[in-house]
Parts: sequence; structure tokens; C-alpha cells
Amino acid sequence: MEIIDNTIVKLSVSAEIASQIITGLNKSKLIGKTGNHHDVFVYWGQEEAAFLTKLLGEDAVPSPILRDYDWPGRFKPFEHQIITSSFLSIRDRAFCFNEAGTGKTSSVIWAADYLMKLGLVKRVLVICPLSIMYSAWQGDIFSTAMHRTVGVAYGSSSKRAKVINGGYEFVIINYDGVGVVHDEIEAAHFDLIVIDEANAYKTVSTKRWKTLAKLLAPSTKLWMLTGTPAAQSPVDAFGLAKLVSPWLVPKFSMAWKDKVMQQLSRFKWVPKPNAKNEVYRALQPAIRFTKEECLDLPDIMHQTRDIPLTTQVAMFYKQLKTQMLIEAAGEQISAVNAAASLTKLLQISGGAVYTDEHDVVEFDVSPRLNALKEVLDETLHKVIVFVPYIHTIEVVRKYLDANGYTNDIIKGDVSARNRANIIKTFQEEHDPRVLVIQPQSASHGVTLTAANTIVFWSPVMSVETYLQCIARIERVGQVNKMTVVHLQGSDVERKMYAMLQGKVESHQKLVDLYKLELGI
Repeated sequence: MEIIDNTIVKLSVSAEIASQIITGLNKSKLIGKTGNHHDVFVYWGQEEAAFLTKLLGEDAVPSPILRDYDWPGRFKPFEHQIITSSFLSIRDRAFCFNEAGTGKTSSVIWAADYLMKLGLVKRVLVICPLSIMYSAWQGDIFSTAMHRTVGVAYGSSSKRAKVINGGYEFVIINYDGVGVVHDEIEAAHFDLIVIDEANAYKTVSTKRWKTLAKLLAPSTKLWMLTGTPAAQSPVDAFGLAKLVSPWLVPKFSMAWKDKVMQQLSRFKWVPKPNAKNEVYRALQPAIRFTKEECLDLPDIMHQTRDIPLTTQVAMFYKQLKTQMLIEAAGEQISAVNAAASLTKLLQISGGAVYTDEHDVVEFDVSPRLNALKEVLDETLHKVIVFVPYIHTIEVVRKYLDANGYTNDIIKGDVSARNRANIIKTFQEEHDPRVLVIQPQSASHGVTLTAANTIVFWSPVMSVETYLQCIARIERVGQVNKMTVVHLQGSDVERKMYAMLQGKVESHQKLVDLYKLELGI
């Protein structure tokens, strides 16, 4: 393959392939023979590149996005993002398996925007976890394709329907919201559907999978994104492949299971030796970049996951603010009092709080726990979860145990000897996968480079502690690019993270934040 004058693709192919090209593409011409091969000129356009990619296979012809697109937005794309956008822009259905933290949302937005400029896509539906609808997708569209309109379909069915029918070029919706407004989505005729963290659609028997499958017309483009395809079991590849490349897997799921799994007993199945190769062949066409392959990425990427407060948490949060407002009336607010009150708000947002009688009250924080699971499932590496409050650590631990994540805990009452053993095991052994740490217990002098992802369950109250927590993985011996994830649901959490990232720390700032939160 040769590109001439940035306009013409020259191909040397068999007589049969040459005939298919000439028949299938108007802007093509047979120019002669070289030995047993026929030389063909083809105009280098998106339609032609897409046709040749289907005909000749992977990487047959690059996308003319490389020639024609101006890559708008606040940030210059990384090289791997350009390659990813190029790959997607000439494939109607494809997988993007780029690892978490590589900026694949922007790659998708650029590719979709390019197709919009060509008139090949008018509207895009993004289906993703609730926690990244605003912070990742809406935020990245605002930064990457600010000339496009975007709406988030969340809330009551009428609110969702209003957004879907509102003519927005990008519509963002969470997984379970799709079933709520299925008819409206079907009537809207989205040209492109993007599924982020696509493992949510790994099981064909679920209502979620069947709802999506009904929305896919033959002409609908579908791009599925996940950093960890079929990480838990080769069986999981079946549901993904049935949506993108059904011809590459058997018709029924049991036939696929027999192909990739071996039964040892009535209830125990293990992957066959060739399972990884079978999964690779089934999940095509696909592109994947790990963070280590992205040499131009910064060493640390920051992400935010916005999590709605449950009705229960929101009610107690509001009650506490009212109580704080009454207590503050006519009183001089000290930094100590401000810090204590803000801590109570952070505790409620995070899921558990001490009462004045020193009892522990736990709240429903299932959306936050689900967001943590999303982060864990999007990386194959180990993860550190910093949880500031002891009573919340147990909430997190119970959830990890119930969902099969091997984990260990470091908190204030863990002896120095046991702490050293936990760290040694985490650094050197396959398990545990997750280490839950109370920040004050391991914010200095500890190396945890076996992990490349840190999750802050809630903000800490000190910039020094925050930076020291991140320094646990950013040390000599770290060979991976790193990701820091903030989980946030309340206003005080958002403001605290902004202060921590801005390295703003002073007694007066705590007082100012306290007053701002109360509106006084």
C-alpha cells in the first residue's frame, strides 16, 4: 500500500480483489499489472478506507482523518489517541480496549466529530456508568468538541425523554436508563452508539443486553470500550462479540463455553489452554493501548467520578447543614470548629458517621460502592483505596469481600509488624488485589509500587497527607503510568478535592469553605 500525493491509495492485489475494489468503489481505477498482482488506484476518502479495511483486513489503509481533521479542543491529542481515533473512524463496529487513564473518551469524541463533519453521523448515544456521565463524558465533550451540543439523559423518564428528543448531537445516559426510555431512543435513530465500560453487556441473558441488542439496526455504528475485556472469564467475551462481531462466535452461549472452558467437576470450570487465543479472535476488530505503551502520557492522570447521593444520605446531609447553621448563628467560627463540622459532612457523604454517643450509623452508599467496583474492573493492576474514616473502612471491606476482591486493611490499630507483613505481601504476591488504607496510617515512608491506581474514597483534610498518599505509588520502582481517582458526591467533597489539587491549605480556607457550604 502506498499513498500518493496525500490523495491516492495505490494497492497491489490479486485479480479477484482488484475486481471487488473496482466494482465496489466508484473512485477507483485499474492501472496495470506487476507480475501476478494487479495495481489499483483508489481515492483516499473515508468511504474508500472503510471499504478497503473490511475487504483487506486490519490496517489495510489508514483513515483520512489523519489528513483532513483539525483535532479541535483545549488539549493537543497524544499520538495513541490519534491512532485510536483513526482506527474507529473507518469501522462501523469495533472494540477499544485502551487501558483506563489513556484518554479513550476523547479519542471516541474526535472520531465521532470527524464522522459528523462528513455527514456520516448526525447523533451519538453514549451509554456509560452513572459516575462518569458528567465528569468524564460531558466534561470531555466540552473540552474536546465544544462546538457540539451535549445533553445528559438522567432523572425521571420524562426528563430523560426530553433530552433524547431535544436534538442534542451527543446524548449521555447510564446503563439502566436505557430501558426506561427504550422507545424514545429507538425513535431517535442514533447513528452511533458508544458503550463505555462495556463489560456491563457481557451476559446475553440479561435484560440490559437484550434491550441494547434491539436498538441496533444493521446500519447502527457501535463502538464498545473497556480496559479489561473478559478479565474474569473467557465466557464473558461471548456477549460482547455477539453485539460487534457475531459471526466470530457460535450462535449459542453454551457452545462458546464449551469452546473456551473445560469442566473439571459438576460446578467447576477452568479456561482451556487456547482460551486466550479464542477470545482474541472473537473480540475483533479491536485496538488496545496500555498506559505503559503511551510514552507521551503524563506519569499521573487524575480522574473524577461523580456519584449521586442516595435519598437517605442527602436527607441526613441536609439535616446536618441545618444544625450547623443554627450553631453558627451569632458565633465566631474557628478553624477547629469548621474542620470538625466539615468532617461530619464528609463522613455522611462517605457512608458512616459517629453519633455524639459514639455509636456508628451506616448509610446507603451503594452508588459509591458501585463506582469503586467500576474502577477496580477497569484495571488489571493492583489498587490502593484510601478511606479516611475507620468506621467507613468496614463498609468498604464488607463490599470487597462480598464481591470477591482479595483485600487487606491498614489502619491505626494494625501493629507495625503486621503492617510491614501486609505491605510485603501486597508488593510481592499476586494477592491481595486491593489494599484499603486509612491515610494517616501509611502516608509516609511506605512503598506500594505494585499498584498503579489510587482511589480516594473521600477527601482527606490535609494537602500534605493527600500528596503523601499519592507518593506511595509514585516512587522508585514504579514502572507503570499511574491513575488517581476521586470519588465525590457532595458539594463539600468537590470543593475539598479542588483545594487539595490546588495545594491550598490554611485555617482561613477551612473557615471560608465552611461558610460557603452553609451560605453564610
